[in-house]
Amino acid sequence: MKRAELARELYEAFAEGNRDHVERVLTDDFRFSSPPDPDLDRAGYFGRCWPGAGRGQRFEFVRLHEIGDEVVVTYEMAMGDRGRGRNTEILTFRGDQICRAEVYFGWNLS
Repeated sequence: MKRAELARELYEAFAEGNRDHVERVLTDDFRFSSPPDPDLDRAGYFGRCWPGAGRGQRFEFVRLHEIGDEVVVTYEMAMGDRGRGRNTEILTFRGDQICRAEVYFGWNLS
């Protein structure tokens, strides 16, 4: 399976709250960085980010490009009654698993 498709499945699993799928796709040494949360480990990611999963988000992918071991993803996300936003993320793969996510917040589209 192409890495771009694996990335798409990651976001869909997040929207569904499917933690089992996300657990399988992230490496044990996964690292997550965003402006307010630089360099979280896997446990930090699940502690900080996972509580927002499964809330009926809908992702529309604007960019989904494989570049070497990375997938660059820009998406617009509908967040139910909380409006819409746009982010860009760079996912780094090791084999068929994601070992790093860098998040660059976009803007509120509401």
